[in-house]
Amino acid sequence: MALAKNTAFLFCYILCITLTNFGLNFRPVFAQIPTFACDVSSNPGLKNFRFCDVSLDVKTRVDDLVNRLTLQEKIGFVVSGAKGVSNLGIPNYEWWSEALHGVSYTGPGTHFTSLVPGATSFPQVLLTGATFNESLFELIGKVVSTEARAMHNVGLAGLTFWSPNINIFRDPRWGRGQETPGEDPVLSSKYGAAYVRGLQQRDDGDKDKLKVAACCKHYTAYDVDNWQGNLRYSFNAVVTQQDMEDTFQPPFKSCVLDGNVASVMCSYNQVNGKPTCGDPDLLTGVIRGQWKLNGYIVSDCDSLKEMFSSQNYTKTPEETAALAIKSGLDLNCGSFLTDHTQAAIDRGLLNETDINKAISNNFATLMRLGFFDGDPRKQLYGNLGPKDVCTPANQELAREVAREGIVLLKNTEGSLPLSRTAIKSLAVIGPNANVTKTMIGNYEGTPCKYTTPLQGLTASVATVYQPGCADVSCATAQVDEAKKVAATADAVVLIMGSDLSIEAEAKDRLDITLPGQQSILVTAVANVSKGPVILVIMSGGGMDVQFAKDDPKITSILWVGFPGEAGGAAIADVIFGYYNPSGRLPMTWYPQSYVEKVPMTNMNMRPDPATGYPGRTYRFYTGPTIFSFGDGLSYSQFNHSLVQAPNLVSIPLDEGHVCRSSKCDSIDAVEETCKNIAFDIHLRVKNVGKMAGSDTVLLFSSPPRVHNAPQKHLLGFQKLHLTPMAEGLVRFNVDVCKHLSLVDEHGKRKVALGPHVLHVGSLEHSFNVGI
Repeated sequence: MALAKNTAFLFCYILCITLTNFGLNFRPVFAQIPTFACDVSSNPGLKNFRFCDVSLDVKTRVDDLVNRLTLQEKIGFVVSGAKGVSNLGIPNYEWWSEALHGVSYTGPGTHFTSLVPGATSFPQVLLTGATFNESLFELIGKVVSTEARAMHNVGLAGLTFWSPNINIFRDPRWGRGQETPGEDPVLSSKYGAAYVRGLQQRDDGDKDKLKVAACCKHYTAYDVDNWQGNLRYSFNAVVTQQDMEDTFQPPFKSCVLDGNVASVMCSYNQVNGKPTCGDPDLLTGVIRGQWKLNGYIVSDCDSLKEMFSSQNYTKTPEETAALAIKSGLDLNCGSFLTDHTQAAIDRGLLNETDINKAISNNFATLMRLGFFDGDPRKQLYGNLGPKDVCTPANQELAREVAREGIVLLKNTEGSLPLSRTAIKSLAVIGPNANVTKTMIGNYEGTPCKYTTPLQGLTASVATVYQPGCADVSCATAQVDEAKKVAATADAVVLIMGSDLSIEAEAKDRLDITLPGQQSILVTAVANVSKGPVILVIMSGGGMDVQFAKDDPKITSILWVGFPGEAGGAAIADVIFGYYNPSGRLPMTWYPQSYVEKVPMTNMNMRPDPATGYPGRTYRFYTGPTIFSFGDGLSYSQFNHSLVQAPNLVSIPLDEGHVCRSSKCDSIDAVEETCKNIAFDIHLRVKNVGKMAGSDTVLLFSSPPRVHNAPQKHLLGFQKLHLTPMAEGLVRFNVDVCKHLSLVDEHGKRKVALGPHVLHVGSLEHSFNVGI
């Protein structure tokens, strides 16, 4: 018997080592018991504690728990690796788990084992943003939270997940832009709120409880990691009040107010000279005060240490601890508060009441998660387990998200989609043609399985594969070998781009061209090819591919982001026309000259003609682009016609309002002015093509040119699926003060008076806003 056990263990050990060598991060953790407090069945005495009484409200239970703890025990609950209190039936709890685009092994709170060897790995967030599908954002969150709960029930995951990342993708060089929904505040706001709802909302509709707890990060104006010696740990983001309220804050505001998120994470950087995790105005004032966060505020990992050692913002560690907690921080990712909070109290910089306030927010979150309700296997979601992870339906959803996000950027007539019957041989070339882990980007988990691009394409036609480069850095392109296979093929698919060695957390790009000799390889292959040449770019950010856009031999260009575990299947679905592409770019693609002239550290969104600074994102940028925000083609053509829209919108003002006697460019977007002022826009959409598909309808508005207003900004988006020659109606409800307002130079929201222009594709409609 002992021999059999040893043999089984040895087999498992060898298997784990083998899987680890394949990059699958597989660990022999055999835990099958979830972590939870108030295990009354094992310790009946716990039922006498009011904090274990599920019939009481959260505040009563939290107050009872806090009153039972010693000061030292309380300090154990202000750090991510929280120390349990055995005599109260409270185990250790690890707060740090991640679920950016699937349950992740980043962070110590989650493990994959033989019991649950993988979880569904959806596309990296930027590609999901390209779907412009709000219901899909929420559905992904729901699937991820179900898999998370299933893993929690067998002791492999926590209940608090530090996702999503809703920072604005302001600069194309940012290595973490891939983690975000894109450059637009409206898209990021809708994504963040929807994903949070998917993660948090329970199927029983109980709004006071949470399925899992989400966290919106990184608050705020955070988008420089490591660029030319400028590190995120010490970077001071100098931001105007206008840009703050207009660009950087809206996604976080929406996350709290519309998503009811359980947590916000403050970032490493300073904003206008103050560390975000030590700024009472940003934390207590805005998140807790203005937005009424129902949850906890957590620091980015070791950001308190960086505030002291890298930024030298405080003189002692104790002062740092006191500043953070008094500013409104509840939880420290790391051990800084474990090490220095007691000393801060001893020096009179903090008192126990400050600690009570912080841990009360933490405990309240765990109460809402059911952590103090006893065994989770006896609660809602208690029946979830390994069988509910990597289900066929979940894996199919990962494929659907990828193909719905893929963006067709160029398509010469007669190129795509390829015909399975006409193409007898397909050359598949490029360093990303047969990759696995590259497809899932960062903050990843172990996927259920991989379908590489080569595998996806080979499932439809006979292929010949040539990598063309040793890796994505492509120091020396294997041009001759690639040309040889391309010259004899009926069509060529070149799968180029980047991976985490090029763009990642702590790694911002200097160049935004295809790395190394990739462009040389692409051009050489295109020159010898006799049929369609499809350039597929797998990357986290945009690329300057003007050469390919201009080259008539390169007949099609696709951007596929980092498309997740089913990325190869999704790419093939689009290339062979099993799926009609409907993705739209969620970020501007700039020329290389942009990054050569514009410092990444300049946070200003708006252009400055005096210095030649061109501004940032489609809302303000005045220079040339490779491709624009919202670009994307279909295999069908959709025609739009306006059915209903106003010509005049009147805002009622009191008789004594100053704008009745004086000329005003704008009026304050305040509640008394804005109440119930809205209008409907109805668009008729017709598919005049020969293929069924979805039209991604993006509604933009160009306001009058006052207060340095955006050139245009996104009001909303919808997707409509239509068969050939079918028509459908798309309806938008426009709230004047919410959707048409802009932010003035002092950070105040205003409604501009005068002519506004609505845009949908090439369709434009002008209307006037007056009083």
